[in-house]
Amino acid sequence: MSLALALGRRGQGRTWPNPAVGCVIVRDGRIVGRGWTQPGGRPHAEPQALAQAGAQARGATAYVTLEPCAHHGQTPPCSQALIDAGVARVVAAVTDSDPRVSGQGFDMLRAAGIEVTTGVMASEAAADLQGFFQKIEQGRPFLTLKLASTLDGRIATATGESQWITGPESRRCVHAMRATHDAVMVGAGTARADDPSLTVRDIGVSHQPVRVVVSRRLDVPLMGKLARTANDVPVWLLHGHDADANLVRTWQDLGAMLLPCAQQGGHLGPTAVLQALGSQGLTRVFCEGGGALAASLLAADVVDELVTFTAGIAIGAEGTPSVGALGVAALARAPRFDLVEQRRLGQDIMCIWRKPERMRA
Repeated sequence: MSLALALGRRGQGRTWPNPAVGCVIVRDGRIVGRGWTQPGGRPHAEPQALAQAGAQARGATAYVTLEPCAHHGQTPPCSQALIDAGVARVVAAVTDSDPRVSGQGFDMLRAAGIEVTTGVMASEAAADLQGFFQKIEQGRPFLTLKLASTLDGRIATATGESQWITGPESRRCVHAMRATHDAVMVGAGTARADDPSLTVRDIGVSHQPVRVVVSRRLDVPLMGKLARTANDVPVWLLHGHDADANLVRTWQDLGAMLLPCAQQGGHLGPTAVLQALGSQGLTRVFCEGGGALAASLLAADVVDELVTFTAGIAIGAEGTPSVGALGVAALARAPRFDLVEQRRLGQDIMCIWRKPERMRA
């Protein structure tokens, strides 16, 4: 199952709206087939592994990270494929919460006389598939918030200089993280100040995540990198219903997709933003700020994972904070996360934080 999980992770960022699943087929103690969900979500992992195993799948055990599907969509059910291949046993990590499947895949297998074991490495699989589950159950994707800052929590000097606070090792790691998410998201302030590309570069990855900008008024540079490349790599703009209609049309003509969202206190509501992204099929979103957007997401309690990169440099109070005003008057009401990983990257420290209650059992 550990290998199946590793295979499934190869598809992260490339399979939405489908889950990134891994499958390993073992016969007589030997691996005879391996597969993972392919780009765009099809083919699924099980047919990939079965095709590799061929006739050796008969009487074998299939290890799969998610319950095999039971419904007819653009492809036949994976449960039926396992039955037709003559697999004797299926070991699955977690049940699929999609109502079209949810236990029905296991029922099909058992009805065909196949032994089914569930719950193997369930917590690890649930963490990997959390975005898919959240899209199905809550209508929103898994959200990772990345903060790269100085020792004193600043992301730019008083004059706006920000490149580069963290070192090349941290930046390379960020590109790898972008590649495992369906979309990279920033606020309009970051789009204006940094003119970012938001692409994956220099790590040998060919596919690109969707680039998302949250901008109530669509005040994003029309001559910036995002605008100039909107026809090459997808750009989605989330805006208020009161955005200038001419700007909406201009961005559409440039090749961007426009998604209107409900406002909350003069800003786009974080929940509405994520619901809009979920409605388009996204399961994993990587947010890179800036401070105002980070604060709104933290205040709305929609950050599932927090990744911090801290550099050994101090700027002082006059610098730009990595997180904007939260209005926290009591520590008991401050957003809290548990440290799950810490690693040195060059001269920087990377930490990954999570809320345990968000882990799917």
